[in-house]
Amino acid sequence: MRHALCGPTGPSRRRWLAQASAAAALVLTGGLRAASAGLGISGYTVSLAELSAMLSERFPRRLSLAGLATLELQAPLLALRPEANRLRARVPAVLSGPAVAPPHEGMLEVEFGLRYEPRDHTLRAHDIALQSLEVEGLDPAAAALLHAWAPRLARRALGEVVLHRLEPKDLALLDGLGLQPGAITVTEQGLAIAFVRRAPEPLK
Repeated sequence: MRHALCGPTGPSRRRWLAQASAAAALVLTGGLRAASAGLGISGYTVSLAELSAMLSERFPRRLSLAGLATLELQAPLLALRPEANRLRARVPAVLSGPAVAPPHEGMLEVEFGLRYEPRDHTLRAHDIALQSLEVEGLDPAAAALLHAWAPRLARRALGEVVLHRLEPKDLALLDGLGLQPGAITVTEQGLAIAFVRRAPEPLK
């Protein structure tokens, strides 16, 4: 499943595309500033549901602990943290392997920010911070192993995972307007991605 960043879906997306196309036409006549301001294409909001849907496609994931155990992670439960401009993920987990018998269920909790990757036009999780990794019923040796690996597992679990992708046709419209994705802000509704003026290419 792919989700377009630069416009909503359904009828509202069709209206957005029509507005952006009109604005692109105005660029040719020097009306970029009025077009972008009057048509409300200075940014876009990605809902929590959209983020969760794309993130769930990256799971389950299996992370090895030096061949001694495996942590299997299921689709995370996402929450928005506008006050910190970050997202929180609670990830159901099962720890199993030679050092752990029988398998034990647990929960990995992390927080992270987001960045835009221009090479493939994606929004990616980054700056992963471990909040907790709890697995009930482990013996002391297995608990010590898990504790030692917890920060690394948190980074591997969600580091640079794609949460959203810009569609080529939407990118073409932004390019025609001389815009590109800018700051990403976590709000109570989702992610607000600002569109900013693209810097001119240096003269050769």
